[in-house]
Amino acid sequence: RPCWVAASTHPGEESIVLDAHRRLAPKRAGLLTILVPRHPNRGAALAELAGAIATTRRSLGAPPPAEGVWIADTLGELGLWYRLGMAALVGRSLIPPGGGQNPLEPARLGCPVAAGPFMDNFAEMARELEAAGALNRVADSAALANWLGTIFDDPTHRGAMGAAALAAAAGYEHLAEATATVLLDLLARRRA
Repeated sequence: RPCWVAASTHPGEESIVLDAHRRLAPKRAGLLTILVPRHPNRGAALAELAGAIATTRRSLGAPPPAEGVWIADTLGELGLWYRLGMAALVGRSLIPPGGGQNPLEPARLGCPVAAGPFMDNFAEMARELEAAGALNRVADSAALANWLGTIFDDPTHRGAMGAAALAAAAGYEHLAEATATVLLDLLARRRA
């Protein structure tokens, strides 16, 4: 069924995500939006914000609704959500001041990525993913819904974006080792 992830969202962004869901739902039976707030303690407030949209909460042990929004108000499961979704929006990017969240997380799992216009914290990375065809910029709920519609309706496009995401993310595989090397060097200097 059509399923997507709105990851690490911040206050104000969820209204945009829910509006995109409302725009998509009439033409997509079984649509599931997995809403992952950056701060899980906001789960109850987000369920209330969803209004008439069928909503369940992961933190309460509820399975996803047959159609609607599954609020993933838990920690440590973002990789699972990216694997379940056909596409992902990285949060903290839709409204100012923004800054963005890490777009490599979904890209590493072959998940097509969308981001809003405010990706200053990951500007270079977002530009590289966008140039590779792995990331699409969206400015509002209409643009987000249009992009998701294409992702759901065109498996070839979805597959190409996913493959581009994997390829672009591979260029960053050295980061974990490089970071560990720097940290170990700093620790050694501190002990000396």
